[in-house]
Formats: sequence, structure tokens, C-alpha cells
Amino acid sequence: MSSVRTPRGIIPIMPLKGRGATSNRSPRFEAWAREIDGEFVDGALSDELPPNPRTSVTETTARTIISRNQSPDVPFDQSVNPYQGCEHGCIYCYARPTHAYLGLSPGLDFETRLHAKTNAAELLAGELGKHGYVPSVIALGANTDPYQPVERRLEITRSILRVLGDFNHPVSITTKSALVERDIDLLQPMAEKRLARVFLSVTTLDHDIARRLEPRASAPARRIEAVRTLAAAGIPVGVLVAPVVPALTDHDLEAVLEAARDAGADSAAYIILRLPLEVRDLFVDWLEANYPLRARHVLSLVQQMRDGKDNDSTFGDRMRGTGKFAELISQRFAIACRRLRLNARSLPLDTSLFAVPRPPGGQLALF
Repeated sequence: MSSVRTPRGIIPIMPLKGRGATSNRSPRFEAWAREIDGEFVDGALSDELPPNPRTSVTETTARTIISRNQSPDVPFDQSVNPYQGCEHGCIYCYARPTHAYLGLSPGLDFETRLHAKTNAAELLAGELGKHGYVPSVIALGANTDPYQPVERRLEITRSILRVLGDFNHPVSITTKSALVERDIDLLQPMAEKRLARVFLSVTTLDHDIARRLEPRASAPARRIEAVRTLAAAGIPVGVLVAPVVPALTDHDLEAVLEAARDAGADSAAYIILRLPLEVRDLFVDWLEANYPLRARHVLSLVQQMRDGKDNDSTFGDRMRGTGKFAELISQRFAIACRRLRLNARSLPLDTSLFAVPRPPGGQLALF
């Protein structure tokens, strides 16, 4: 089990119930690093962290809402993120380092101190209505989950979908939450016009591993049920096996694909575990606190897929990895998809229907 040395002796790093991170490691931009100076009480450091850290939400007014992407290994070029930080608490989340730009820790701060862009829908309508805007699929869930628990109350994602529906603008959603079912009334008519697709991200079917790995996301079985519900409503739905964690979840790859196919999924993709910047140390702490006997083996396989490093950000390699183990995962995925007829036929979302809606009582277009 991982531990830290403090003025009061060596303190073990232990899991916090309902949270992914085990600490609030200092963000990389801080001039001063935090040092633990406390006692461990009921699974938390008494001087540093409360036993049950509460979630706080800061409602913010964003200046822009569409993020442009130029990464060649990502299948979209623009995205919208309603929230900064994510209460799901997935320990492997590659978005954790972005909290450092807010002066907050990518650790517990990322999953307990959230920022909600309450003017997202208004900003989006303004950007889509600009002269010369060229439509391309907007990805929801590219950074943090658009259906994390706070969405149930704030409904920012729902308001964004209303705007996209009004403009006949295509959208692709990725989520680990069954809350997406709430918006079937908006997604179904969009799907009929080939304007909407949903991916449920399912890392493993093992409830115990999922509870530790992504503590506040919907349970795996519930996500598979969401696949079934969306497919029954006529909404194209796929499964994203992400991330594949070697020696921890990779054994479940074929089982996830089969469960999703049986529920109605027609497409699938996967991503190998990534450990950029602060995520590396947070993940190692989590691994040693939750699976100490597997920690060295997991990290060894990660390094085998990253040319001996903990992370490799090279385009083309960062999502799939390199080396024998990465090749094995790729072959297993391809064979399973062929057997299950996943990705056999996938119609692209339609951008030709895009149109700026005429305001009520507004002037008709001349041409």
C-alpha cells in the first residue's frame, strides 16, 4: 500500500469512499507544493481532507463555448463542454490536468469543485448563428461528462441539445451516465434526421472494479441498459471501451462488446489507458491503495505499451499504444467486432440540414 512520510510519521494512502482520487496533489503551475501534516482518521487525513469531501458547484459565465480540435486521432473537430471538473471521479480521466488552469488540484478538487457554464446554450446559439459558420459534428463529452450528477439539476446539456435541434445541427454524445435517457425526447427526432448519435463508455462489467475506478458514474449494468433504451428509441448507439487498463479491465473487452451488441449497439471503439501529467501520480496512488498486489504488473504493462514510459502523447500512438500487448488488444478488439458485426455499417451524421432558425416574427430570408 502506498504511503507518505509526514512530520507525524508514515501515513498510508487509503481510498476515500465515493471518490476516485486519494489526495489533492498540487497542480503543476503552483509555486508551492502541499505537504501532508495530519493523522489518518476514518479513511481521510484529518488536517488535509474531510472524511467525506462535499461537492461544490460554481456557476460561471463562459466567454466562448465551442472548442476547436486539430488532433488527427480524434474523430471530431469541435466540441462543447458544459462543465469543468467531473463528479464521476474516474481516476484515469485525462481531463484532470485541466483543473490546474483554474488554480485547483487535478485530484479531489477535480471531482468536488465543479464549474458549470450556465450560459452555454445562449453562447452556442450565438456562435451557430454567425455568418459564415460551417457546420460539422459537435462532440458532447469530449472532456468532462455532460451527464454527470449535477446535470440532473442544472440541465445545461439538455438546453444545449435544444439549441442543436433548433439549428438541425449534428451532435455526438459520449457519457458514462444513464441520465442520457432523460433526453430521449430531444434525441429521438434528431436521430430520425441523422443528427444524433450516443456512445456509452463502459470500462468493465465488474461492478466492484467500476465502483473503485469510476465511483460516481452509473453502474456498468445500468449503462448497458441505457444502450438498450436508446436503441429501442431508434437512436444510433455505440459502446466505447475506455480506457482499457492492462491486468485490471482488459480481460473484459470482449464481454463488454458482446453485452453492448446484445443491447442494441451497432458500433464500438476503445482507448488504451493514458496517464498524462498529474494523472500518472494520482493513478499510481489509487492503484496502490486499491490493488496493491497488481500495481507493479499494471504499471509494467502500461510502460510496455508506451515505449518504456508511463505516457506517450504522440498522435497516432496515444490512443492505442505500441508494442506486443497493444497489438494483442487491437487484434482482440478487431476479431470481436467482426464476430459481433459491430462497425459493419455506420451512416455519418448529416450536416446538410443545418439552418439558422428564423426568430418568431422575424424577416424571411431573401434567398
